[in-house]
Amino acid sequence: MLAKILSTLLPVFLIAGCGTLYGRFRTPDIRSLNTLNMELFVPMLVFAVLADRQAPLQEYARLAFAVAVIVLGSGLLLWPLAKLLRLDLRTFLPPMMFNNTGNMGLPLLVLAFGDSALPAAVVVFIIEMLLHFSVGLYILNPHTPLWRMLRMPIVLASLAGLGVNLGGVPLPGWLLEAMNMLGGVSIPLMLFALGVRMLDVDFRDWKTGVLGAVACPASGLILAWPLITWLDLQGMQAAALWVFAALPPAVLNYLLAEQYRQEPHSVASLVLIGNLGSLVVMPIVLACIFAMGSG
Repeated sequence: MLAKILSTLLPVFLIAGCGTLYGRFRTPDIRSLNTLNMELFVPMLVFAVLADRQAPLQEYARLAFAVAVIVLGSGLLLWPLAKLLRLDLRTFLPPMMFNNTGNMGLPLLVLAFGDSALPAAVVVFIIEMLLHFSVGLYILNPHTPLWRMLRMPIVLASLAGLGVNLGGVPLPGWLLEAMNMLGGVSIPLMLFALGVRMLDVDFRDWKTGVLGAVACPASGLILAWPLITWLDLQGMQAAALWVFAALPPAVLNYLLAEQYRQEPHSVASLVLIGNLGSLVVMPIVLACIFAMGSG
C-alpha cells in the first residue's frame, strides 16, 4: 500500500517542486499561465471528457449533489467557529469552502485511479468551480452580477460538452484526440503553478493558516462520511468524494482575495499553509481509501 501511495503522491509533489525550484531562480508570469490554462487547456479537458459518450454522466448526479453539500456545508459548519474566534467571515470561510480541486484534486485522482477517474474528477471540478464563481463571489461582494459566471470558458465548455453527450452527437475521433491532447496540458501545468505559488507562503498569519489547514479537510471529511452512506456512493465516486473532501483550500481563493482586496495576506496564509498541510493529510486519506478498496 505504501508503494501505491508514494506512486500517487510523488509525481504530484515532484511536479509542484519543479515549479517551486524554477520560480526560485526565475520569475515566471504565473498569472498569464493560469489565465491560459483556465481559458483554453482546462475548458478543452472539460469538453472532451463531458462530450465522450462513453461517460454515462447521468450516473454522476448524486456525486455532484454531494460535492455541492460539502462546499456549502463546510461554510455553515465553520461559521460558528469563525464567529467565536472573531475572524472575518469573508476572509476565512471561502478558503474553507472551495477546495484545491484543480491544482491537486484532478492530478491526484488521475494518478491514483487512472484515466477512468477523469469523468468523476471533472464533475467534482465543475461543481466546485460553478459554486466558487457564484456563491464565492457573492460572499466577497454581494453586488457581483452572477451572469458573469455564464461568460466563463469553463462554464461554456461544460454546457457544450453536456449538450453533445446527452444529445448523442457523434464527434470525429481526430477532434476529440486534439482536445484531449490540449486538455492533457492542464493537469501538469496546474501542479507547476501551485509549486510557483508556494514561494509566496506568508507566515505573518501562521496561526490562522494552521487553523485552516486543520479545519478545511476536517469539515469536508465530517460531511463526506454520512453523505457517502446516505447517497450510497461506491467505488470511484466514493473515492472521488473522499479525496475532494480532504483537499486544502484552492489557490484561486488568494487570487480573488487580491482582486477584491479582502485581506489577501491572511488568505495567502490560509491557502498556502493549507496546501503544505496536505503533505500530512493526503497520504492518510489515500491510505484509508486504498484500504477500503482492498477490503
